[in-house]
Amino acid sequence: MHASTIRIDTLPAVVAGAVLALLCVAAVPWAWDRWRRKVPGRMATTVLAVVAVVAACGLAVNAAGSFYPTLGSLLGTSPNPEEGTVADAGPDGRDLGRTLATAAQRSANGQGSLLHLTVTGARTHLTRDVDVYLPAGYTSPGYAGFRFPAIEWIPHFPGEPRQVATLYGLPDLLDKAIASHRLPPTVVIIADPNGEPRLTHDSECVDAVGGPANDTFLSADLRSWAYRTLRVRTDREGWAIAGWSSGGYCALNLTVRHPQWFAAAVSMSGYDATPRDVETGDLFHGRRDIQHANDVSATLREHPSAVRLLVTADGSAGDERAALERLRAAAAPPVELTTWTLAPAGHNLAAVREELPAVLDWLDTQLGNPVPAGRLPAGQVTAAGVWPLPDVGTPGSLRGEDATP
Repeated sequence: MHASTIRIDTLPAVVAGAVLALLCVAAVPWAWDRWRRKVPGRMATTVLAVVAVVAACGLAVNAAGSFYPTLGSLLGTSPNPEEGTVADAGPDGRDLGRTLATAAQRSANGQGSLLHLTVTGARTHLTRDVDVYLPAGYTSPGYAGFRFPAIEWIPHFPGEPRQVATLYGLPDLLDKAIASHRLPPTVVIIADPNGEPRLTHDSECVDAVGGPANDTFLSADLRSWAYRTLRVRTDREGWAIAGWSSGGYCALNLTVRHPQWFAAAVSMSGYDATPRDVETGDLFHGRRDIQHANDVSATLREHPSAVRLLVTADGSAGDERAALERLRAAAAPPVELTTWTLAPAGHNLAAVREELPAVLDWLDTQLGNPVPAGRLPAGQVTAAGVWPLPDVGTPGSLRGEDATP
């Protein structure tokens, strides 16, 4: 049994942790005078009891928020990145042609196909796991020569692409939404925003000062790879980004920083600025210009562009509602901001699964249909919407008004 198969966000795990903590606490007075060497024995049982109580509390908090669904996600291991997918398309999707036979078989039953592959960025040279959802119509003769709208889906920290399938249940929801004509046939690209190891390695999808160019990989590299490899639309109106929690911040930040490439974004229970905590660390190393350039509210206020944003917040989460209010105060035309304050449900995966159908309905209103390759709309943002990005100093990272994917 691998750590990735051990769930730690379930009620049995919480109960087991609580029982173990109670036993450790009870052992302190029970063994107090039974130790042959009293001082080290008493110290050992006391420390063990404290650790057990802290661990039990951590399990309870983790279960409430679904931060680390498995022991593997806590430890940052990914023994099976293909989990939840139906075929492996190889490095940079070089085996995509072979996997399309599997996709065609599933398409006959009205099912889309989630494929696993890796992508190495042409600019950043980062290599990350990527899952790609191809809708049932992708292999249909009726759509031959068509390019499909695309959604880039950003997993939450410490998530990875396979968790969007296995924990969110996104492929099944996409199948149902497309089959019921509540979403156009859409390609969904789910990329790993962090890489390994994940423990204390929350990239927040930014080009870090002195670190990896995650923003450039997720925007320029991934998009240019998709142009070459998949039949996706190349106009900005055909692209959206979505995510939950940290993935929601990523979706907002990438979209407002690169309005020449993305027209819409969804932030489910996200925020508007990067935190500085034990998991994230210091991404900017004193560069306040870089930090400011990754503040979504500041960007909306100072560099408004023709983007359409959906931001949701749990009614009981003060930090989420505060971020939503800052975004409301900053957004002005041509920005279109839609906000939902949801019934209190907590920051957890159950709430995500409950919210996803409505999010897909909103995306349906934002994405166009598949378009014949020769008739793609231009859909470009005005020059005023592209603003100069400060240089983080990482080779290959986007800077200035660089708009080359």
